[in-house]
Amino acid sequence: MNGRIALFLHQPYCSVQSGNGIMQALSPHYTFKIFTRHDLEDDFFDDVDMICFPGGLGDASSFDFLTKENGNRIKKFMKRGGAYLGVCMGAYWAGSEYFDLLNNVDAVQYITRPKTDTKRPHAKNIDVVWNDVPEKMFFYDGCALVGDESKFQTVARYANGDPMAIIQKRIGLIGCHPESEKHWYDNYSWMHGKYHKGNHHRLLLNFVDDIMKR
Repeated sequence: MNGRIALFLHQPYCSVQSGNGIMQALSPHYTFKIFTRHDLEDDFFDDVDMICFPGGLGDASSFDFLTKENGNRIKKFMKRGGAYLGVCMGAYWAGSEYFDLLNNVDAVQYITRPKTDTKRPHAKNIDVVWNDVPEKMFFYDGCALVGDESKFQTVARYANGDPMAIIQKRIGLIGCHPESEKHWYDNYSWMHGKYHKGNHHRLLLNFVDDIMKR
């Protein structure tokens, strides 16, 4: 697949580290157009196929601050059939308290869910099953996608069975960090030697290809 992705970056609220990982995983199959919280031209999204929000700080106050100038443009892009990729914070932002893009599903904090295998928001590798294949994937404080599973495709699940990565129409959401790079793991002593060697980048590329085909 080929296409152009508008990638939101605005440090520290929206992680440059996560954005760089997404670009690394999807290049050269996709090209990127960067935008921030600052006001855009009305036609800014006319030449892109997807808007992407990576990981970062996803509380309500930062959402309002970061999207005030361009929120209506983003919603118009989605209404005319645009695609959306949300990773961790970006997945939360598709939910009912933020952009409200979803149908009968919402993004909720995984560490608060029943029978979760982690209760603390910090860097770790956690067990997921992605397209029926067990993986250990980088997690910080990602969401579970909870709702009517007949309304979306579940691509990956957490250990407790909650959907971790889903596609609903042209919206793709991921609670963990398949875009993670080796230096993320090197930053934490307990993560040394656990890097996925680029395998999760291929999962993310296939995920985005699937959304783009819809």
